[in-house]
Amino acid sequence: MRWAAVVGCVLLLSVVGCSRQYYEERGKADAPVRGQAGENTAAEVYNFPDGFGNLATKCVGKGQRVYGTTKWVYQDDKRVVIVPSNAVIVADPGCAG
Repeated sequence: MRWAAVVGCVLLLSVVGCSRQYYEERGKADAPVRGQAGENTAAEVYNFPDGFGNLATKCVGKGQRVYGTTKWVYQDDKRVVIVPSNAVIVADPGCAG
């Protein structure tokens, strides 16, 4: 019986650690969208080899395109370098809006 209680606690803790609240409290979740209104089309994603940040792009309004990268982490014997994600908005006449 004791073994089952331990297993139950471990399972509960693993699920709680992955909750939306866990990410929101730490600023890792998506920003809230007022009134759930927004444009939710998928972005084009370009995967780079491991060790490099991936790239996503999509139109974000009339004549505007955004390029965003994922976080990149470099680690060697002496240090860990974390390069934050970046986003750039550029003019793109092909974006209808």
